[in-house]
Amino acid sequence: MSTREETVTDQKHSSADVISRSKLPDIYIPNHLPLHDYIFQNISEYAAKPCLINGPTGDVYTYADVHATSRKLSAGLRKLGVGQHDDVMILLPNSPEFVFTFLAASFFGAVTTAANPFFTPAEISKQAKASAAKLIVTQSRYVDKVRDLGLLIICTDSSSLIPEGCLSFSELTHSGEEDHDPRVNSVEISPEDVVALHYSSGTTGLPKGVMLSHKGLVTSVAQQVNGENPNLYFCRGWI
Repeated sequence: MSTREETVTDQKHSSADVISRSKLPDIYIPNHLPLHDYIFQNISEYAAKPCLINGPTGDVYTYADVHATSRKLSAGLRKLGVGQHDDVMILLPNSPEFVFTFLAASFFGAVTTAANPFFTPAEISKQAKASAAKLIVTQSRYVDKVRDLGLLIICTDSSSLIPEGCLSFSELTHSGEEDHDPRVNSVEISPEDVVALHYSSGTTGLPKGVMLSHKGLVTSVAQQVNGENPNLYFCRGWI
């Protein structure tokens, strides 16, 4: 054996020596599915189970509730002119409306970018422009921060509190089943398509957008909830 061949062989052995496999069995990761399909793939089994619980109000949303509301909102966003690959900015605290908006965009291949409601108007403007946001979903208390952006604003407050010039979130989510946009079902979404555009905090520099794909998020979630994971303790009936 030549010196070159011996070196290559040694390198192969060295590479094999540093591979460390988990003691847990491999799990199936259906990363060919869009994120929303993965989340709701077993909805017939868990439709009546709690999916979201709004801490401040105690309101409970089942998987069926979340699925239906997100679908209605998805159709409403399409009617407003938001298309596949367009960006929707979510300027909300943790809330059910945050989840509904994220899933609604996923249903027709749009992208969401979340911004902290406590950002300054300049910080929000920078992210909205960098992400090329088409509209903003927020609360009325933050509208003054985004009015000058010239974007469509949807407010999640009750109708009586919606500022002039803004649209009501509830009106978009309470349309009848017949209002569902058939184009939502016809959208072809690649696993490589971006579903979320998250921005870094900018600790060591300016915030930078990180593109997260359907495939990437499905893989991330599957690693946490599929298989026998000794680091998780939950009731299967709630997942």
